[in-house]
Amino acid sequence: LPTAHLQTIWPASFRKQPDIEVTRERVELADGDFLDLDWYGNLDHPLVLINHGLEGSINSHYALPLMDTLHKADFASVFMHFRNCSEEPNRLAKAYHSGETGDIQTIIQHILENYQREVFAAIGFSLGGNALLKWLGESGKSNPLTCAAAVSVPFLLADSAKKLGSGFSQLYQWHLLRSLKQSYRKKFSTIEPPLNIRVEKLNSFREFDDKVTAPLHGFQGVDDYYQQSSSRQYLHNIQVPTCIIHSQDDPFMYQDSIPNKNEISEHVEMNISKRGGHVGFISGALPWKPAYWHEKVICNFLKRHRTFAD
Repeated sequence: LPTAHLQTIWPASFRKQPDIEVTRERVELADGDFLDLDWYGNLDHPLVLINHGLEGSINSHYALPLMDTLHKADFASVFMHFRNCSEEPNRLAKAYHSGETGDIQTIIQHILENYQREVFAAIGFSLGGNALLKWLGESGKSNPLTCAAAVSVPFLLADSAKKLGSGFSQLYQWHLLRSLKQSYRKKFSTIEPPLNIRVEKLNSFREFDDKVTAPLHGFQGVDDYYQQSSSRQYLHNIQVPTCIIHSQDDPFMYQDSIPNKNEISEHVEMNISKRGGHVGFISGALPWKPAYWHEKVICNFLKRHRTFAD
């Protein structure tokens, strides 16, 4: 497809979903909250953890197709919903954010303790990719994964917020902000809101993150949140083979947000395309027969490292 916006909007609006059934598991957390997981595939196969993007869920256009593709390549998968992103609001005031890595670690440990299974790989999309890369960099050599992949990551959160507040990209900001506000109202219809704000008055990501995301999650403000949570500063310390897939025309961020070679570790492979939009990556001349090439790249990468692991 010819433009970044078509690449971004087409799959979100028209991608055909596979007819597969996942198995839901609710994981009770030590802090009294919960996380919902969706499982699919043969658990005798290597297990892949999937992290979604902002306001994503198992219903995101990329979720079930990727799980189906992984199944056909002899991988099992488990889709992790961040707090407040499955059908039921989470119990605590806090929810999730771009730098939340503790819950990823918790789920990895949960699977090891309850299933006696190591997670072979993790794949993160957009916000989930940012959190995944940050976790990989934070944990360094102690990270338990064999490999990882991240797609359409907002490496610099402040730049991404600025980009989404300009031009046609404001359409995505409007759509996602509307969802964030709805989630906030639904969540705090059942528990006492800790913030004295009117979310309907917040008109940009920067405003929402300053008035909601940052105070709910212990940051000093939006700049502190963006600085601490941006993944680009962690890439040099990644010790696990990691495949990053990104497009130069991603409408969620500026091209110069893409990290330079001297900022990434030797274990990181950068797959940068000229076209692909944000979590689009559609190839083929006919939009009614699209091929989503990022899935092929990811599967080939996982297969290569499965062979190494064997």
